[in-house]
Amino acid sequence: MHLNRADRATKIVKRLKEIYPEAKCALNFGSPFELLVATILSAQCTDARVNIVTADLFKKYNSPGAFADASLEEIEKDIFSTGFYRQKAKNIKNCCRIIVDDHSGDVPSDFDILKELPGVGRKTASVVVGNAYGQPAIAVDTHVKRLSNLLGLVDSSDPDKIEGQLKELIEPGDWVLFSHQLATHGRNVCFARKPECFRCILSDICPGAKL
Repeated sequence: MHLNRADRATKIVKRLKEIYPEAKCALNFGSPFELLVATILSAQCTDARVNIVTADLFKKYNSPGAFADASLEEIEKDIFSTGFYRQKAKNIKNCCRIIVDDHSGDVPSDFDILKELPGVGRKTASVVVGNAYGQPAIAVDTHVKRLSNLLGLVDSSDPDKIEGQLKELIEPGDWVLFSHQLATHGRNVCFARKPECFRCILSDICPGAKL
């Protein structure tokens, strides 16, 4: 089926809503602070592994101040299994210090302020404002990057360009849910190594489908 990009996007959004109406963030969190830390930890690490680590981590460090006052060595030990633990520990500690000193211990809800914090780029800021503060945002993770290209919605490998192109196609009210739906579809059907196009609800309108 030949569709222009806008029409394809409309159909994809409709179908994903049918199969993943309640798709949500795969990271466990109880506050903006917990989501911020979990998202920093999720870089080059599975969400499942992060959830295992944070189950104990947030009992020990229950506020930005707790991380800010802890030693780097202690934080490194506690997040070791998420990988790249030295850089992540440094970012979390420095990030939390700024939150305590400059924001009264509250994670900023302003996207531009958030993304200036250590270890926080557009993706992490989008995850936090979208899921903790309910603001329209598209977080471009590996699933969103891969699937949006396969589906012919974007034509870039650059996360910032992908975000911009998707925002032109998707209604703002659907941005957060759409991000989760693509990620869920990537985990359940459209696997990176061997996508199961034969059982994909999008295969007839996906330029990248292999049937």
